[in-house]
Formats: sequence, structure tokens, C-alpha cells
Amino acid sequence: MPTATSLGLPNVRGRVPLLVGLAIDSFGGGCAGPLLLLFFVRVADIPLGTAGVLLTVATLFSVAAPAAVGLVIDRVGPRNLVTAAQFAQGLAFVGFFFGRSEWLLFLCALLTTTGQRVFWSSVFSLLADVSDPGDRDRWFGLGGMMQAGGFGLGALAAGALLTLDGDLPFLLAIALNAVTFFVAGVLMLWIHPDHTARPTEDTGPAPLLRRDKPFLVLIGANTILALCTMVMGVGLPVYVSEALPAPKWLVGVLLAAVSVVLATGQTLVVRHTEKRRKINVMVLAGLLWTVWGLLMAGLLHIPAGLVVPGLVLATAVFAAGDVLHAATGNALAASVAPERGQGKYLSYWQYSFTFASVLVPVFFAQLFVVGHELPWLAISALALAAAATLVALDRVLPDATAQRR
Repeated sequence: MPTATSLGLPNVRGRVPLLVGLAIDSFGGGCAGPLLLLFFVRVADIPLGTAGVLLTVATLFSVAAPAAVGLVIDRVGPRNLVTAAQFAQGLAFVGFFFGRSEWLLFLCALLTTTGQRVFWSSVFSLLADVSDPGDRDRWFGLGGMMQAGGFGLGALAAGALLTLDGDLPFLLAIALNAVTFFVAGVLMLWIHPDHTARPTEDTGPAPLLRRDKPFLVLIGANTILALCTMVMGVGLPVYVSEALPAPKWLVGVLLAAVSVVLATGQTLVVRHTEKRRKINVMVLAGLLWTVWGLLMAGLLHIPAGLVVPGLVLATAVFAAGDVLHAATGNALAASVAPERGQGKYLSYWQYSFTFASVLVPVFFAQLFVVGHELPWLAISALALAAAATLVALDRVLPDATAQRR
């Protein structure tokens, strides 16, 4: 068996610029993303509360982007949308670098959050377009690995920059992210996927999807699973700092470990689950996150000496669910979407991640104030409900969920 096949890797010949572009894009995001809020506060001299509101409102205004992508993606092609999103975000970070007024920074934030939505609503259709027959799911896994690896290296770079004094680390991170967006956009132009423009069937925003109730329910279930993935990054630092007798440096180690799992494990998951129904893999991810939530809540009720081993165990369970979901979720959406209008389905699929990103700060913060274990108990119950929903959906979704593509 060839090594690439045994590792679950697709044929990448002629498509390396796409993979390099994904990694470079994520490296810049991993470097600048964690420092953006601090850039607003320390460089632009905007109060923390105001900066948070600006970024939140910009995110809310970008919610319509996946619907807009759904209207045009099957006609103009996902590569053109991904490329435009990269250049738009590059311009936004140029604006961040030079701008200091609240209104200018808000407009730049709106441009970059909209660009992010367009990118995520188009990139999986692009991966589907470049894949050889039978390799689509492997491309989803490999693309996710490149992004996770790039993001992890970028986060390490951000940590190194923070050792510098003054405004320099924030300005360097912003400038670096602008450059990586432009480089990634140029690399995307080298890709020439086999995409045939598909006419729309009517003038509605999503004619097939509007009547596809199982797919809409699937989006709802995945919103809960996406919330699980995001609660870890938002909640772990607060939980360790405010509620647990554990060293704060452990947060970075645990989150880095999750990134390593995502960066190395997705194609292997695809390889070893090829003969299993994708929806069953998603159910397993939900069940693992159910256990993870219970483990996290239980850390408050065990001896102090067991908290660190408990955190490590809980993170391992989370990472197992995360790599299963990351390697399978988009492939599941693609497999149940009709061939005609597939790009539109995949763009609307991204609403599950959009909704989760809007909900996660409020979800965690409000429950944490009431009781430190409540966010984890709630996410456990929600993950179990999502898994049960997926089991019920398995009876009505197309048989395409039975195999990898």
C-alpha cells in the first residue's frame, strides 16, 4: 500500500499552492488573531469595552455573508471567492496597521470578518473542486491539517512577539497577517479547479435548501457541535485562572496539544473511517464531548492533586472528539448535498459555525457567573442532544452518508 494512501492523503500533484496558501493564511491568523483585541487597546488606545463592542458588532454585521456566497458560488466558482476574501482581509489588516480612529478600525473589522465568512463559506467547495474522484474527503482532512498546523505555528509566533516591548509586537503581527493574506491570495490564483458554472433554479436565496428540512436540522445539530469546539478555547483560560488550582501556563500547553492533534490526525481519521457512515463518526464526536463536559465540571469536586491529571484527561477526550468532527463534518455536508447547488449547500453549512461563534462568549460567560461548572454541564447536555438528533437524522438522510468520497 503506498505511504500516501496508508496515511489517508489525497493526490496533491498540481495543487500544492492551494495547500501552501491555506497554511500561510492560517499562520497569519494564528499570529495576529490572539493579539487583535490587545492591538485595539494598546496601540489604538481604545478602551477594552469599546474594542469588544466594535469587534462583536462587526461580527454580527457579517452574518449575511454565507447567504450572499450561496447566491453566487455555483456561478462564479469558489476559487474566485476564496481569492477575493484573501485580498479583502489583506486590505483590512493594512487598514489596521495605519488606522487609529474607531470608525476606521470598525470598518476594517467589518471587512475582515466578512472576508472570513466568505472564505469559510467557499473553501470547502474549492477543495471539492480540486479533488480527484474518491479523494474529496481526504482533501477536507488534509486542508484542515494544513490550517491547524499553520495556526499553531502562528500562535507560537504570537507568543514570541509578546516578549518584545511596546507597540512593536502588535504592529509586527498585524503587518505579518496582511502579508500572509496577500501571499495566500496570489497562490490561490495559481489553482485552476474544474468548476462548471451551474444556473440557479429560481430566484430564492436557497431554493433546494429551503425545502430540505433534514439538512436544516443537520445545520442545527452541527451548530451545537461547533459550539463545543469553540467553548474549549474561550472557556479553558477562564476556568483555569478563576476556578481551578492549576498553573496558568498549562492552558497554552493543552491548547497547543489540541492543535497538534488536529494538524496530524485528520487524514488518518479519514483513512480509518472510510468504511463507516460519516454520520456515525459525528455521533461519536458528540458522545465524546458529552463525556468531556462532565469531566470538566467534575474538576471542581476532586482533590487538588488530581486536577492537573484530570485536565489532561479531559483535554484528550476533547481532542478525540474534535479531530473526528473536523475530519468528518464538512464531508458529511458535502455528501448529503445535491450535486446541483452543492456550493450553495456548503456555504449555508458554514452558518453553524457562524452562529456558534456569536453564541459562545455569551453562553460561557453568563453560565460561568451563575456557577463555574454550569457551562460544562450545559455543553455536555447539548452535545448529547446533538448526538441523538444525528441518530434520528440517519434514517432520512441520503445513502451517500454511508461512504467516503
